[in-house]
Amino acid sequence: MNQELMIFGVVLAIFAYLVGIKKATWLLAGYNQKRVADQEKLATSVGLTYALSALWLLIWGLVGVANSELVGSIAVGLILLQLVYVQMKMVG
Repeated sequence: MNQELMIFGVVLAIFAYLVGIKKATWLLAGYNQKRVADQEKLATSVGLTYALSALWLLIWGLVGVANSELVGSIAVGLILLQLVYVQMKMVG
């Protein structure tokens, strides 16, 4: 079991809940909320990405993967792809 991945996964799952379910888009850094046309779509999209990344980290944390840097890098890469998507498609 890899505790660092599990802790990061739990924190990310909390953010996924707050952004995706509670629509707390003010937690998102790098977004000008006044320029995003559809706050609901933003919250749903980012919340889903955070949830998938959290699930990825929790699974590999439970399995006890030896190369935690690679697993964490993939999760961060997915979040960065989401950031680029939002900046290109949702920001007006």
